[in-house]
Formats: sequence, structure tokens, C-alpha cells
Amino acid sequence: MTRPITAGVDGTEESVAALDWAAREAVRRGLPLRVVHAWEQVGELPADRDTQLGWVEEGIGGTVRALTGRHPGLDVRTELTEDDAVDALLAAGEDAEALVLGTRGHGAVVGFLLGSVGLRVVAEAARPVILVRAGDRAEAESAGREIVVGQHGTPQDSAAALRFAFETAAARGATVRAVRAWTLPPVFAYSPGSLKLLDDAGGLEPYEKRALADALAPWRERFPGVPVVEHVEMGSAGQVLVSQATRAQLLVVGRRARRTAVGARIGSVAHGVLHHAGSPVAVVPQDRPAAEPA
Repeated sequence: MTRPITAGVDGTEESVAALDWAAREAVRRGLPLRVVHAWEQVGELPADRDTQLGWVEEGIGGTVRALTGRHPGLDVRTELTEDDAVDALLAAGEDAEALVLGTRGHGAVVGFLLGSVGLRVVAEAARPVILVRAGDRAEAESAGREIVVGQHGTPQDSAAALRFAFETAAARGATVRAVRAWTLPPVFAYSPGSLKLLDDAGGLEPYEKRALADALAPWRERFPGVPVVEHVEMGSAGQVLVSQATRAQLLVVGRRARRTAVGARIGSVAHGVLHHAGSPVAVVPQDRPAAEPA
């Protein structure tokens, strides 16, 4: 089954930037583009439902026509729904290669400002979600800009994020910069088994470098044409990733959703990156199906 690149639009400048990003990615990957808008009638307007719906259809149609004018031959499908916005986007993302959303941001310090819809979609989506700012431009995807991806834990822990990063880099002719951050564990975390592993590796930093190399090995084999830079640094994972992605085309992080009494929550690394990265950010669920190389 061919999975489309899906973009959620709501008429804002941010969502138009997200739609442009999604269209460029669909063209690069040879995939269709699906445009989803969750519509709700506004009771305060002096117009009936059909009139308001006509306005929405005209606005979305004009945006799509301008898009296809820039990308002749792109297969674009538009879907208007009256479902709840979160439910509509999550449903649309189920069979998407990626779900692309706009998000407000005012520079790398303030960073991404996720509303309740965006945050819930990022936390609950079954497929990768890409967050794009209003100021995003195609020029930022030029040669020399890397795809930066965070790797942590075992090879399987980051397999989905690595896969998405390598696929994106292959489609763009870009380099993957794989980043693994580490901190000194507390004394009580050491065990005879872990001490032996560290001793065999020659210390903490060599151990972390070997862990990163092991995680990358299957993806290097599957994507031999993609250049790879390995970066291991002691420090907070979120801060290290943001510092390594100052000129990135895209920053990719994994996400393991956890549910609490008040709903789904994303991890601290993904949350920090979303608020401080200067590039578009892809958040990839760790349980993405078929994450390992075929």
C-alpha cells in the first residue's frame, strides 16, 4: 500500500508552510499528498452551514491550486471533515507515511508553541509527525544541511527514528548526523554486569561510541549512499541535539508515549527539542511498525 504524506491545514500561515513542506517531501518520495481540514461551523457568523462550508472549500481549493501550480503532476487529495480536529488528524495519520502540521514559533529561544491539538497529535500518533514553522522555506533544504537524529538506548529503541532519518536523507541526498548524548550514571546504578561492559569497552565514552556504531550498522548497510556523521557527547540529550541541529534540514527524535491520568505525554527529550529547535522537527513513535531494516 502506498502511504501518502498527509498535511493538516487550518488556513493559518503555519499550516500553509506545513503544506508546502509536505508537498516538497511528497514530490521527493514520489508519494501522493493528502490535505486534511477539520471544519466546524461558526455560530456567530451571519451565514448558514452551507455558506460557511462553501467559504472553507473555496479557501482550501485556492491553496491547493496554488500548490499544484508549483508542483505539476503531484497527486493531491483533499478531505474536509466535521470530526474533532485531534480525532481527524490521528485517523488521517494512521495510513500516512508522515503527518505534517504547522506550529507557531518565534525563534530558537522561544521555539515551538504547541496548542492542545498539536500536542495531543504528537503524543498519540501512530506515525511520524513533523512540526513546521511559518518561516520555513525550501532553501533550508539545500545541500550541506544535515538530517540530525537522536539515538539512545539499544539499537531497537531508536530504530524507528533512524529509519525515518535515513529514508529522508536518501530522498534529499543529505547527510545523517547521528547524535548520542550520555551522562554519568549515579553510583547505585552500577552493577557487576554493567561494570564488565564498561571495562570491556575501555570506559564510558568508548562504550557510548560503540553503542551508537552498533545502532547505525544496519542502516548504513541498507542505505550505503547516505553519508553518516557520528557524534557522541556528554550532556543533556535535548540540549546536545539542539546544539548539533543549528543548521539542520530536519531534526528527528524518537517518542515513547506514556499515559497518565490526564492523558498522553511525550518524553522530556522530545518536549525540549520541540520547544527549542530552529528547524522542522520529526517526532517518530518508537513502536512504528516494521522499524527494522528489511
